[in-house]
This record gives sequence, structure tokens and C-alpha cells, in this order.
Amino acid sequence: MRAAILIPLLTLLAFAGDATEGPRELYRNTRYADAIALLKQGPADAQSLELLGKCFYQLGDFKKATDALEKAAALAPGDSTIQDWLGRAWGERAETSFAFAAAAHARKAREAFERAVRLDPANATALNDLFDYYLEAPGFMGGGVEKARALIPSLARLDPAGSHLAQARLDEAKKQFAAAETELHAAVQLAPDKLDPVIELAQFLARRNRHEESDQAFQQAAGVAPDSPRILFARAESLIRNKRNMAEARDLLKQYLAAKGLTPDDPARWEALRLLKKADGAGQ
Repeated sequence: MRAAILIPLLTLLAFAGDATEGPRELYRNTRYADAIALLKQGPADAQSLELLGKCFYQLGDFKKATDALEKAAALAPGDSTIQDWLGRAWGERAETSFAFAAAAHARKAREAFERAVRLDPANATALNDLFDYYLEAPGFMGGGVEKARALIPSLARLDPAGSHLAQARLDEAKKQFAAAETELHAAVQLAPDKLDPVIELAQFLARRNRHEESDQAFQQAAGVAPDSPRILFARAESLIRNKRNMAEARDLLKQYLAAKGLTPDDPARWEALRLLKKADGAGQ
């Protein structure tokens, strides 16, 4: 009898441990569906709801992501990271909605990003996300080049290489291509061990139809992070954007989707599937 009582109790205690650590480990290993299943059986506190929302985001279910993250934000209104992820989720809903709904979702994304930066001005990730929003969104949705430019001094204090990447994007948007390239090289020099600057340089060179130099930059990226699947994604994205070699782009994306070493910091699989659909539609 004592054993019959003790075994279920031990099982319950083991599950309680999984509920706090298990889902996070599953998330880190990109096993998002498994993490969701475990989180749904655990407590609905702010941290669990945040992780649940991030899992749904990584799976491309942005409606469920915003639902979970809104609940997390209500429980922890002072958490900058939750607000940043909420902004990302609303932003993707805006990207995938019809015009009227898209405008409302974009407004919520902007408000969440702005709130994230107000809550923690040292949150470089939120600051970069807000910069991206301002640069890409039209004025009637609260975007604007000057708003984006105003964030660069703060970025420079928190993320010097990132501030050069941001300035490069601004320069390119204004068709100041020589200045943009100078900023990209500065970012690479400041952070020679980081992948993003050299990838952005490679993609910029491809957009300028300097394909041989772009290929060399991608080779440099492989030297920085030889096993990073993100390079596969970036090369495919560059080929598709420049309408070059769709067959190679499709192959790269299939390699990316099959990669074993993906992390939550890499582009989500739904992003690769979205690109693959573009490649299939573009043909050869």
C-alpha cells in the first residue's frame, strides 16, 4: 500500500521538476511542440506563458503566440523581454493579415516594442527590433526613417557593431550605397567573431550584383562559424531575393530544414518554408 502511494507521488514530483526545467531545455533544442505539451500541464505564471508564447511563435502560430504573451505581459507588466516578444508576434500577425487587420496588428507591435525599450533602455534586442519596425513600417503605421535614425546613438552605446549595421541599412534605404558598405565593413572589423555582420555584408554585395564578392563574404562567414546552419538560410535568402539559381536556393533551404543544430536564435523553420514557397513559385 505504501509503495502504491509513493510511486505516484514520486512521479508527480518528477513532473514538477520537468515543468520548471524540462520545457526550457526542449525549447533550446527546438522541440517546441513537446515544450508546449509540457507547459500546458504546468502553472500558468508569467515565465511559463512567455515560454509558451515563444514556442508558438517559433512554430509560426502567431495568434496563439500573442494570446500567451498578452497573458504573460498582464502578469508581469514590467518585463521588457516579454514586451519585445509580444511585439514580434504582433508584427508577424501584421505581415500575414489582410490590410485592415494588418494595420491594427502593426500598431500593437509598435506599441509593444516601444514599451519594451521604455521598460529597459539597455535591452539591445528590443532596441534593434524597434529600429527595424521604424525603418520598415510606413508613416501611417508609426514608422519613419528619422525615428529609426534617432535610435542609433543608443544602439552605439549598447551594441557598437549593431549600430553600424543599423546605419548601413539607413544608408542603403537612402541609396547611399558607398556609405552603407563602409558601415558594414566597420561592423565586421568591430566584431570579427560574430556571424551577423559578415552575413549582412554578403547579402548587401549580392543586392549590388557583386556576386563574386558576395560569395567570398559567405565563405568568410563559414570561417567564422563553420557549423552554423544560418549561413545556409542566408545564402538561400540572398539567391531568392536576387532571383538567382532557384534550384540551389531550394537545396540550401532543404538542408537548413534538415539541419540538426538549429537553435532558437536561428531563423524559425516557418521562415525557411516561406522562402521555399517563394523559390518554388519563382521557378528556375
